[in-house]
Amino acid sequence: MDKITRIGVDLAKNLIVVHGVDSMGRVAIRKTIPRPRFLEWFANLEPCLVAMEACGSAHYWARKLRALGHEVRLIAPQFAAAYRKGGKHVKNDRLDAEAICEAASRPHMRFVAVKTADQQNVLVLHRMRTGFVEERTALINRLRGELAEFGMFIPQGIDAFRARFPDTLEDGTTELNGVARTALRAGWDHIQAFDQQIAWCDSQIAAHARHDSDAQRLMAIVGVGPLTASAAVATVGDARLFSNGRQFAAWLGSVPKQKSSGGKTRLGHITKQGNAYLRTLLFQGARSALTSAHRRTDRLSRWIVQLRARAGWYRTLVAVANKHARIVWAILAKGEHFDPSYTRTPGTTSNKG
Repeated sequence: MDKITRIGVDLAKNLIVVHGVDSMGRVAIRKTIPRPRFLEWFANLEPCLVAMEACGSAHYWARKLRALGHEVRLIAPQFAAAYRKGGKHVKNDRLDAEAICEAASRPHMRFVAVKTADQQNVLVLHRMRTGFVEERTALINRLRGELAEFGMFIPQGIDAFRARFPDTLEDGTTELNGVARTALRAGWDHIQAFDQQIAWCDSQIAAHARHDSDAQRLMAIVGVGPLTASAAVATVGDARLFSNGRQFAAWLGSVPKQKSSGGKTRLGHITKQGNAYLRTLLFQGARSALTSAHRRTDRLSRWIVQLRARAGWYRTLVAVANKHARIVWAILAKGEHFDPSYTRTPGTTSNKG
């Protein structure tokens, strides 16, 4: 067998497909490996370039393969799909592994940073918190809907629900019987349990933000709190993989779609690609910065106020979120500190503000 120089790996739950080529790009191996024997097979292989899609468990396998001496690169699934034979009409594990192997050979391919175990541990907190919030919201809507069936209507919003639900449930003039009241009260107790879980996650995330120097610098941005700062540090990894703040903002999906041709620039809605959780947090922070900008006098706040007067609330919101994304990149990639009054001098390309 020729020496394998590059391998594409299609990860799966139980069977993992590998597609390897030699230095000339000729197929050297195609193989399906049971998951328990995956690391054993690579341990007996000379170090080479291993490419995988950035999907579930990919960061774990990447760390393990690096420990064996292999060079590992993770590719976003949409970038690898473009090299699959047959396009979107034909798909199987072998074609996916071959496409990943081919995509890794492209000189201008962009790769995903391999997350450390510490980063993934922090992301567990964020994902569990998000799940608790979603389940709590679903339960509140369910209880509100059940009460509406008996003519008891509670306004939308979690604060209104908290304030009115106990008294509404105890209203003796309604058609609710004892069993139904007991069931609804069990739902109320479940909401209290969700509140405790969310509060615990918040405290752990805040502790991470307090002890991480990058997160501390990010929190100097108006509208970026412990939740956003912690999520950015844990999600982005090595920000230096992005060549500039514009590329980072595009990765987050906070820039408009382009359909430009013939010298005409046509911009559409924001792409909303990339990490939806981090993008949502940045937009929430941008909303806070936009709301309070008129009370501050720094250069960035003045720009926000002026832009809102020209472009309106929603376009300014997108612009502020995009600006914050570029600032986050500058802080993480260059180790800079945020200065809201920073003025760019000729010849510089900083993204501070």
